[in-house]
Amino acid sequence: MEWTSKKIRETFLDFYKRKDHQIVASAPMVVKNDPTLMFVNAGMNQFKEYFLGDSEPKNVRVSDTQKCLRVSGKHNDLEEVGVDTYHHTMFEMLGNWSFGDYFKKEAIEWAWELLTEVYKLDKDRIYISVFAGDKNDNLELDGESKEIWKGLIDETRILECDRKDNFWEMGETGPCGPCSEIHVDLRSEEERAQIDGKSLVNEDHPQVVEIWNLVFIQYNRKANGELVDLPNKHIDTGMGFERLAMALQNKKSNYDTDIFMPLINKVVSISGKTYGATDSKQDVAIRVIADHVRAISFSIADGQLPSNIGAGYVIRRILRRAIRYGYSFLALNEPFVNKLVEVLVAEMGGQFPEIKLQQSLITKVILEEEESFLRTLEKGISRFENYAAKNQDKNIDGKFAFELYDTFGFPIDLTELLASEKGLHVDMQEFLNCLQQQKDRSRAATIIKTDDW
Repeated sequence: MEWTSKKIRETFLDFYKRKDHQIVASAPMVVKNDPTLMFVNAGMNQFKEYFLGDSEPKNVRVSDTQKCLRVSGKHNDLEEVGVDTYHHTMFEMLGNWSFGDYFKKEAIEWAWELLTEVYKLDKDRIYISVFAGDKNDNLELDGESKEIWKGLIDETRILECDRKDNFWEMGETGPCGPCSEIHVDLRSEEERAQIDGKSLVNEDHPQVVEIWNLVFIQYNRKANGELVDLPNKHIDTGMGFERLAMALQNKKSNYDTDIFMPLINKVVSISGKTYGATDSKQDVAIRVIADHVRAISFSIADGQLPSNIGAGYVIRRILRRAIRYGYSFLALNEPFVNKLVEVLVAEMGGQFPEIKLQQSLITKVILEEEESFLRTLEKGISRFENYAAKNQDKNIDGKFAFELYDTFGFPIDLTELLASEKGLHVDMQEFLNCLQQQKDRSRAATIIKTDDW
C-alpha cells in the first residue's frame, strides 16, 4: 500500500474512532486566552482544563491531529529548522487521550497494534523506552509499562531511561507522570549491521527518531515539589505526523515526504534552482521556505497577523527568515512566499478548511510583508557587508547591530546569521544594553514572559 500523508492521517483517526474515541478538530494554533502560552506547542494544550480538573470532559476518549508551533519558550527549534531533516516550526501531532478511562495497557497495546499491524512498520526497527525511576522523587522503575511491552516486543529492545527523557511534566507544578517513547530506526541494513540502533536512541540521530510518546498522567506536582497521586489517571499521547510519514514512505528526511515535496517543487520552479544536488546552503534555504510558509499561513488563518509585538512578532520573524534565505541563497529578489499558499491549500485544505477559507487573506498579508521587508533587507545587508569589509576579522559591534535594528528594522537574529556565515560573533550584551536604553527612554519597558503552561 502507498502511504500518502492524507492516507496516514485518515488511518490514524479511523483507528481510534473504532476504539470508541470522539474525533475532534484541531484547536487553533494561536492561543488568545492564556497569558502563559502564545502558540499551541503540544497536542494536549486544548485539554488543559481536564487534566487540571477544572471541568468535566464531554467525552472520556478523544483523538485528533493538532496543529503545533514550537518557536518560543522552552520548545524552540527555530535554528535547527531547515538545517537538519526533522525539526519544524509548524507540525502536526497525532494524538489520543483518555480522561480517567483507560490507562497504560490499552494505550500501549493500541499503539503497537496501529504501528505494526495497520501501518506495518518493521518490528525489528522499533525500540521502546520506559521510565527508569528517580530517587529524588522516590519513584521506582515503571515496571507496569515494561511488563506490558515485554508481552509485545523482545526485552532487549526496551530501554530504561531517566526523567529527562521519560518523565513528562507540564510545568513546575501540576499533573505529570512517566512516559513511554516509541523510536524507529530508519537506517540502511548496512548501517544497522555496523552499529546497534539501541545505542542511538535519544542521541539526536536523524534516522533513529522518536515517533510517538505515550504519557501516563498519574501524579500532581505540588508547589513544594512533592508528588501526590491524582484521583483520576489520564492518557496523553503525541505522535509526530511528519516523522511517521518519513518512516512509512521510506524516506531519509521529513522534507522528502509528500508533506513537503509539493512546496519544495514550487520553490524550485520559482527560483530555477535545483534541490538535492551539491549546494547544501541552497537546499537549506529551500527547506526553510517550505517549512516556514506552513507556520505563517496557519497562524494568519487562526487570527494572528504579523506585527512587532508578542505572537505577531514571532510570525513576522519566521516570515522574514524565509524571505532572507530566498534572497541570499536562491537569488529571489521579488516576493515569492505568497505564491506557495495555493500549493499549501491544495495539500492541506481538506483536513484544515480554515486555510482554504482564508486563502485570499493569507496571500495578501504575506505579499505586503514581503514587499516591505525586501526593501529593508536590501538596505540592511548592504550596510552589513560594508561594515564587515571595513572591520575584517573583528566581531560585530553591538551598537552597529542595534543601529541596523532600530533605524532599518533589521532583525537581530538575521544580523547574527550573517555574522555566523563569516565566522564572526555579534556583541549581544552591548546590543541588549542599547535595546534596554531605548526601552527606558520610551518608557515602554513592558515585558510579558511567555513560556510553556
